Formats: sequence, C-alpha cells, structure tokens
Amino acid sequence: MNRRDLLALSAGLGLSTVAGRVWAAPKADARLLVVFLRGAYDAANVVIPTGSDFYYQSRPTLAVARTDALALDGDWGLHPALRETILPLYAKGQAAFVPFAGTDDLTRSHFETQDTIELGQTVGASRDYNSGFMARLAAELTRVRPIAFTEQLPLIFRGHDSVPNMSVAGVGKPGIDDRQAKLIAQMYRDTPLAGAVAEGFRVRDEVYHTVSNHADQADRGATSAKGFELAARRIGTLMRETFNLGFVDVGGWDTHVNQGGARGYLADRMGELGRGIAGFVEEIGPGWSDTVVVVLSEFGRTFRENGNRGTDHGHGSVYWVLGGGVQGGRLVGPQVRVSEASLFQNRDWPVLTDYRSLLAGLIGRLYGLDRNALRRVFPGNDPANLALI
Repeated sequence: MNRRDLLALSAGLGLSTVAGRVWAAPKADARLLVVFLRGAYDAANVVIPTGSDFYYQSRPTLAVARTDALALDGDWGLHPALRETILPLYAKGQAAFVPFAGTDDLTRSHFETQDTIELGQTVGASRDYNSGFMARLAAELTRVRPIAFTEQLPLIFRGHDSVPNMSVAGVGKPGIDDRQAKLIAQMYRDTPLAGAVAEGFRVRDEVYHTVSNHADQADRGATSAKGFELAARRIGTLMRETFNLGFVDVGGWDTHVNQGGARGYLADRMGELGRGIAGFVEEIGPGWSDTVVVVLSEFGRTFRENGNRGTDHGHGSVYWVLGGGVQGGRLVGPQVRVSEASLFQNRDWPVLTDYRSLLAGLIGRLYGLDRNALRRVFPGNDPANLALI
C-alpha cells in the first residue's frame, strides 16, 4: 500500500490520519467549533430587523411579526424558535450577532462561495484547494487536536498535517475489526508510516467508543435524538475530552419555496439548530468558559420574498459568535438602517464586515496570535477588532 491507499483506508475507517501535534497555545484550554450552515440560511428571518417597516413591506407572507420576535434591542429581534436555547445565552452575554457579514464573492453560487469561505483565500486570486483556513490555523498552533465532524474531510481542513474526520450523525461499528487492524499495523511496523497507522486506529477507537456510549445514554433520555441536536451533544463530549479545534456542517437551508415565517420549514430547522447548540453547551460543561462557537453560512438570501413564498440566493448574512467568554448580549460590527436604499444591488443585504477580518480578529484574541500569524491564516487580510473576546 502507498500513502494514498493508506489515506483511503483511513477514510473507510471513518477517520483519516491524525496530526501528531501537541498543544500549547497562549490560552491552553481554548476550544473553537465552526458550524457551517450549508445552503445559505435566511438571516433576515432569524435576526430580524423589527425596527424596519421596509422589512414588513418586503415580506408580506414571510415576515416574523414584531409581537412574535424576541427583542434583542430596539431595532432587532430573534426568531421565536430560539426562545429556549439561544436567547438565554444572549441574555447572559454569551452570544453575539454580526449582521451584514459575509464575503466579497458575488457569484451567488452555493459551491463557489462555500469554497471561498472554507479556503479563506483572496477572492479573484488563483485558488489552492489544498489549503483551507482551519488547516492553516492548526499549523500556527501547538498541542492542537483538530477534527472535522463530517463524512469526508472538508476543504476547510485540507493541507498541512492530516486531520481526522468522522460523521457523528450516524456512527456504525468500524469497518475493520481488531484482528484486521493488528494485521495492518503489523504490515507497517518498522516503516515511516507505523506511527500514523497506530495513531489512526487509536483515534478511531477512541471516537467510536465515546460516541457509542453517549448515544446509548441519549436514547434513554427524553430529549430529541434527531439530526444536529444529537450530533451536537456527541461533538460536545468529544471536544470536552479529546479535541479542541472542530468543524461541522449542517444542511437544509436553501429555502426557495414555502420557507415560512414564525412557523414553518425554516422555523423547524432553527429549532433543531438551537437545541443542538444548547446540547453542545450542556455537554461541554465548565469548558464552555473557554470555548467559542462560530455559526456562519455561505451568503444571505434576497431581502424581498419571491413568488413561491421563499427567498433566493443573496449576499450579506448574519454570523453568530457564542461562548462562555464572549462579550455578547449585543449586535456588533458596522450597521446600516435596513431600508430599500441600503440594499446591495437593490436585492440583498450588503456586506459590511468581511468574514476573514471577523474570524482573524476573533482567533487572534482567542489564541494570542500576532498579525504575521493571522496573515498566514488569512493571506492579504487585516483582522477586525470587534471586541468579541
């Protein structure tokens, strides 16, 4: 077997090879989880500009009524599906929202813009698809234990050392039993790959047993066991005990038809997302004080609803930043009054906070990285200081 065959084998186990690095960042207990909402969620119906009459004129069937929205401040409200989960974090100052955030990618293509965000490279320049920004971040840290909670290794973690990936949405038994694992390890004994093979099997077993044990406990409980809600609890267990730099993606946000307002399809998805994040917070326990969760999506959606009671591909979005040490309870970053005049190309929210600047400023504070290190993570970009940490 060559190295490519070994990586393919490892992917079949549910894990690719693992980085054998040990962690000693300035904040030794810091954890970061990036939650990617693939499909472009309709931010304007989640963090709602309740102070804007134009919002209600633009969405005759989709708008969330002022009486249903959960007040964040005098101009903004939160979707009622997040009343029991995200609103309490906001009230405790552990959640902040960044409206008018996004990229300068104007393709409005899911795939193009998802790639743009995961790579974190300059738009318009030649792309290196083997250099994701979380892989570059891992390269700047020591004693880092990264993981992608995905079926396949995402672009965001490609490059540098190999990173384990494993979907925790439905974990089955390893495809190779202990006897076969020992035979494979024997094949590579006394070779340069011996350590990587042994570490790959060790992490596979550790993740499998942790997730399996937790799933058994959750099945006996009263909480919902579906989708992201259950996966997030598993992620919380693994990041509490083993990993400190994680990525997970959640689908189902491309709402062109029958999106719904205070109730309906989007409301149901938001309820699941909120319960998932609340479950993650509960599982991470005291480690929440040194944990940051960033929720983002490739772009926002059209501000006006379409003829199918849905919304189409847009531009600016709202990012979420949550954590026990986050300076939250507020909307942060540059803002404009939501009106027809402030729309981008007379259809979308503008982008006033570049996502690379936002994330660079955040991870710079979280890990104590200097400007040179941050420019290696996000080339050609300067961090924005939004005082989130």
